[in-house]
Amino acid sequence: MNPFLSRIAIVTGGASGIGRALVEELVRRQAVVLVADINLAAAQDLARRLTAAGGNASAVGLDVSDRLAVERVVQEAVSTHGRLDFMFNNAGIQIGGDERDMTADRWQRITDVNYWGVVHGTRAAYAVMVRQGGGQIVNTASMAGLLPIPTQAAYCATKWGVVGLSRALRTEGTDLGIKINVVCPGAIDTPILRESEIIGVDNEELFRSISVRPLAPDRAALAILKGVAKNRGVIVFPFHARLLVWIERYLPWLSALIWRKAVHGFRELRDSRAKTE
Repeated sequence: MNPFLSRIAIVTGGASGIGRALVEELVRRQAVVLVADINLAAAQDLARRLTAAGGNASAVGLDVSDRLAVERVVQEAVSTHGRLDFMFNNAGIQIGGDERDMTADRWQRITDVNYWGVVHGTRAAYAVMVRQGGGQIVNTASMAGLLPIPTQAAYCATKWGVVGLSRALRTEGTDLGIKINVVCPGAIDTPILRESEIIGVDNEELFRSISVRPLAPDRAALAILKGVAKNRGVIVFPFHARLLVWIERYLPWLSALIWRKAVHGFRELRDSRAKTE
């Protein structure tokens, strides 16, 4: 049985990375997908390509930090299709660095997108799903929503918020027929990993220092939709993410050593770059 067949889905951040892979896999499974992205041209290109191949996809420009815009997109989807079955709140950004280098503007930006963007999408979809008697909301967090990763304090703060929001509402929504899942992936080979703003270090140099091989986006989409179909509350993958979460829970002293080593390595890169500038 295909739980996505003819279902109406919105995917925010749907034009790139995990969002793009989700859109492609949902269309492959014969869902009706609205690709919502701040990059409207990229969303339109993707929707046209999928539609030309026989799928059912459309595009809309959306800045998820704009609450009214999110509500409008959700309401227009319902007006067009009569209901909303899946809301994938996937849009996100990453801004990392030593807290000494972070600015209030950067904190505000990452909070607006990663936290409030998910809140806006969740609340808009939740209200619709309460009225229609069911639906499923899938919020993309990160393993950083379960782990205290140094040099990612702002990112962690937003993702921990998404995890808390999702887990609390999952319980509230059960008797209303609403399923809520939160996705906590590890390193995925997407633009957010390779091109995000990491203050004080070279992105490529930092990327090369990662000791795990990032998972391809298409494989991430498969893992997410498998968890969604099984209605898993917290979807953690791949193996390195599950291992780090297990260590944090059961061997916190070892987790602390891992993160101390990580911050020391980051500061070596930061200080080395500072000396050459």
